[in-house]
Amino acid sequence: MLTDFFYRLRTVKIPVSVTEYLTLLRALEARVAAFSVDEFYYLARCTLVKDERYFDRFDQVFGDYIQGKTTLFEEILGEIPLDWLKKQKELNLSEEEKQKIESLGGWDKLMETLKKRLEEQKKAHHGGNKWIGTGGTSPFGAHGYNPEGVRIGQNKSGQGRAVKVWDKREYKNLDDQVELGTRNIKMALRKLRRFAREGAEEELDIDDTIRSTARKAGLLDIKLVAERRNTTKLLLFLDVGGSMDPHVKVCEELFSATRTEFKHLEHFYFHNFVYETVWRDNLMRAHNRFPTTTLMNKYSADHKVVFVGDATMSPYEIMAVGGSIEHWNEETGASWIGRLLALYPNAVWLNPQPEDHWNYIPSIGLVKKLMNERMFPLTLDGLDRAMKALKKSQR
Repeated sequence: MLTDFFYRLRTVKIPVSVTEYLTLLRALEARVAAFSVDEFYYLARCTLVKDERYFDRFDQVFGDYIQGKTTLFEEILGEIPLDWLKKQKELNLSEEEKQKIESLGGWDKLMETLKKRLEEQKKAHHGGNKWIGTGGTSPFGAHGYNPEGVRIGQNKSGQGRAVKVWDKREYKNLDDQVELGTRNIKMALRKLRRFAREGAEEELDIDDTIRSTARKAGLLDIKLVAERRNTTKLLLFLDVGGSMDPHVKVCEELFSATRTEFKHLEHFYFHNFVYETVWRDNLMRAHNRFPTTTLMNKYSADHKVVFVGDATMSPYEIMAVGGSIEHWNEETGASWIGRLLALYPNAVWLNPQPEDHWNYIPSIGLVKKLMNERMFPLTLDGLDRAMKALKKSQR
């Protein structure tokens, strides 16, 4: 039964051996994982994957093989047949045609309509403006266009406007060991550093040693001082997945440089917007989240905060209860970022989207307003402006 799964893993270059495959079969015979897809997933990954860099690739193959991912709405809406979502065509519209397509008129209306369509639709449909399918202007489906909709059965972001994303995907941690192509990112970050003498007196003070030795007629008198350290404390929040995938390289360069320049650094991940939880490890984000309130209690108000994200999403994700595309948030994203900024007023948002595109994406304008206009492009000039803004606030 699992032979096809084994060969699928080999096809995507995951180095799975026959010995490991037989180990999995013996574990299943011993009922190490029984009657649970989750248990089978962890058992299979543990026995078949030797290197964590293949975890994301394994997750994609596993999801395709099982053909039944856990969804956010399956308890109330049921399952959507996969043949409705198989890609038949991808829609390309002109800007004039896009402007003619109307939204459904609100979050509650959108969810109510989705439920109704699921009850009424009996077969696959592609290229239309109503049913769940592909390549059309319906709010529901994949590879089409609508100002606000529910993305279902599509492996990555398209227009960046989906209100809900049906499919669960795993995100990768950013690599902080990336070799930077330029030193300029580090140079920009250094403008935020603030030094003070801290710790035990163990660093040689050459000037004071010379003066003291001269006063004692050449008798060596060594003087020590505490080490000069960068005292700036930084909280770094990184958006991952979806529309951020094209920006991974520049974000990794920024992350690597930040790890080098700041000793007092704590980093967290989020997807699209910050809500009641964030996480440190994308591989464990479903099981090991960090409550935002705990974060605010743990880290003092003298921390600087840097958000990194393209702010490209449905406005509902920021302003609506339940607007998150991955879970039901009891409070709006705007409320959570308001609490964070009230505690950490010294904060900026770095956006990898080109600055001349910002006026065309409503969610960017919302985030910029919530940040009190302290949004800067993730360019060398933008970094320089952001660090100057944070530097002013620490005086």
